Amino acid sequence: MRPLLVIGYVWPEPNSTAAGSRMMQLLEFFISEGYSVTFATTASESIHRAHLESLNISIVPIELNNPSFDVFLRDLQPQIVIFDRFMMEEQFGWRVHSICPDALKILDTEDLHFLRNFRELEFRGRKPGSIKESDLAKREIASIFRCDLSLIISEVEEKLLKDDFNIPQNLLLYLPFLFKKITSEEIALLPKFEEREHFISIGNFRHAPNEDAVKYLKQEIWPIIRKKLPDVQMLIYGAYPSTKITQLHDPKNGFLIKGWAKDAGEVVKKALISLAPIRFGAGLKGKLIEAMQCGTPNITTSVGAEGIPGSLDWNGFIEDSPEGFAACAVELHTSQTKWKQAQKNGFKILDSRFSTAEFYTLFQNRLLDLQRNLKQHRKENFTGAMLVHHRVKSTYYLSRYIEVKNELLHIKKSEEFKNPIENT
Repeated sequence: MRPLLVIGYVWPEPNSTAAGSRMMQLLEFFISEGYSVTFATTASESIHRAHLESLNISIVPIELNNPSFDVFLRDLQPQIVIFDRFMMEEQFGWRVHSICPDALKILDTEDLHFLRNFRELEFRGRKPGSIKESDLAKREIASIFRCDLSLIISEVEEKLLKDDFNIPQNLLLYLPFLFKKITSEEIALLPKFEEREHFISIGNFRHAPNEDAVKYLKQEIWPIIRKKLPDVQMLIYGAYPSTKITQLHDPKNGFLIKGWAKDAGEVVKKALISLAPIRFGAGLKGKLIEAMQCGTPNITTSVGAEGIPGSLDWNGFIEDSPEGFAACAVELHTSQTKWKQAQKNGFKILDSRFSTAEFYTLFQNRLLDLQRNLKQHRKENFTGAMLVHHRVKSTYYLSRYIEVKNELLHIKKSEEFKNPIENT
């Protein structure tokens, strides 16, 4: 079997984050293609992580600035290396280039971090200036150029990279979330309108846009909805809620902080409507696509819906003002006809825009072409070659300095342990 290495920024948590679901979809794709997958990460174990071992994926802990990674890489000799977000390419890309120069290097951006950061600064009134002035943008764009292929989850982000940053199309692949077609039998098994109740909002609270959305929902939107629908409840689910979030728990007004859901799909299926008043962010919002899978119409903002429906009708409403958002929530809650149409719109979006079969074929063909023509592909990417050359030089010496420093600290600690009296 062909060896493939994924260098993970974090452990995939498909029941906690959209990024976790995305990573699992990639892992399943490569397993289906006959690769022997190894997942290596510097991250600490997380309680909600996916059990990769059940998929016969090898798990290897790695360290930053440690030559043990070089030994591991020489032994594994992967044909493909996937960097989970640009930070992993920054840390380990030069080692991969030096030890496995013929390995195909793929960057999974998840979403464009510099775009999300820029929008958050803009939203908070910090006047970030031009997006091209962002240091984060320079780092992430450089990483994209250094890799042979970057997976872009949103068409909006792909357009930004090509139009504003002049990144060639042959370095990019639009690869959104991937789902199998929902069958009529599966739809028939979903809870009906009259079998559902309450509103739901779900999302990992380590993600700033989600935390802001819940605060915004509680402070500005929910009071309006609750006034019109005094008996409904707002159920808030998500992993790692902060104290600021748990303090929003307000049973008297039907605003309930429920925490992490072991099976997110099950709680979303039971809800009548999903609310996602997201005011900044990037990429595709997994919670909205999950709601479509569960047959749960949703109301979100233009930022929330970005990149999902294309030219198709949304499965609910898109509204940016708190008053309009609340009015749409009440309208959808009280109209079974509009609710059913919104549900149908969601199924159509999934089938038309996120087909596993279609994107598997596209990805397969792109990988095959790259593996056959990798030398020529790299020759045409002069900017990438230039960045690799200078990054290898600078990062090499910085990393070696840190390695020597760590080794000296280790020796010093060992000597102090051997001679505790002498060193006091």
